[in-house]
Amino acid sequence: MYQKLVRKEVMGILEKEVGSFLDKFLTPIEKIWQPSDYLPDPSSDDFKHDLEEIQTFAREMPYDLFVTLIGDCITEEALPSYESWLMGVDGINQEEKLGWANWVRAWTAEENRHGDLLNKYLYLCGRVNMREVEITTQYLINDGFDLGTSMDPYRNFIYTSFQETATNISHRRVGTLAKQSGNGKLAKMCGVIAADEARHAKAYKHFVAKILEIDPSEMILAFEDMMRKKIVMPAHLMRQSGQKAGELWGHFSDAAQRCMVYTGNDYINIMKDLLDEWKIEHVKGLTEKAEKAQEYLMKLPARLQKITDRVSTPDLQFQFNWVKS
Repeated sequence: MYQKLVRKEVMGILEKEVGSFLDKFLTPIEKIWQPSDYLPDPSSDDFKHDLEEIQTFAREMPYDLFVTLIGDCITEEALPSYESWLMGVDGINQEEKLGWANWVRAWTAEENRHGDLLNKYLYLCGRVNMREVEITTQYLINDGFDLGTSMDPYRNFIYTSFQETATNISHRRVGTLAKQSGNGKLAKMCGVIAADEARHAKAYKHFVAKILEIDPSEMILAFEDMMRKKIVMPAHLMRQSGQKAGELWGHFSDAAQRCMVYTGNDYINIMKDLLDEWKIEHVKGLTEKAEKAQEYLMKLPARLQKITDRVSTPDLQFQFNWVKS
């Protein structure tokens, strides 16, 4: 007979394995790359040449691709919000030096390098109004966010599985497009960030898979709930000076869509990949309610595809305060 488990109980079971999660999915601080590894060295004789190269390629980047890069940087720099949110999730005790709190801190520490690297690149490239970028970043942290997960670890792990995969796609695509135009330095930066995001996505997908073994019905119901609400991006309340929270997000999303960095089809493909990764169609021993949720999830990609096929992206570029005229 199905027995509903308490979330904290399940998190306690998995917490015993957090040490192995850290070893498997994160890289020791002394071994992992740091932003300075990919940025020009001001003490080097080549600094002026390297700086000119960065600035030349930045001027040549297509407008939509460039603002997508800036928005990706701002999203990465809002890490304090993400850590504070995850520390409040049920089953995570931030006073503990080990266990889930240790995972959240270590994951955040790895993620923090991404914003540091991209911010310094943007500062050096000479095409960015850094004060306006900094205003957007401060607003984004100040405004907070609601991911639709509440403090439920199941919903949060669904969200991070999806979001880390989406972030990997975005950074990887920006890097690929940069490389095609000869911008090797930016391509490498985006590539190493994307590789981190891929590892992190693998970790959160692993957590969900483990919970599906222990508490399948509740995890399936959590998955259904998140997909009915739709996965909102962490920067969905993005704004620039003079705007209200969220007013800039649609314009940023349109730019990413136009330059094919992140599209509606990517959202659907991530959904399909998660269904396959977790073998949702084949999960057994579910409650009647969870079986209906399972059926809904398996039909969802086709439904989303029909909607996406009818949606058009505006051709007109929005003028962001971030970019120097």
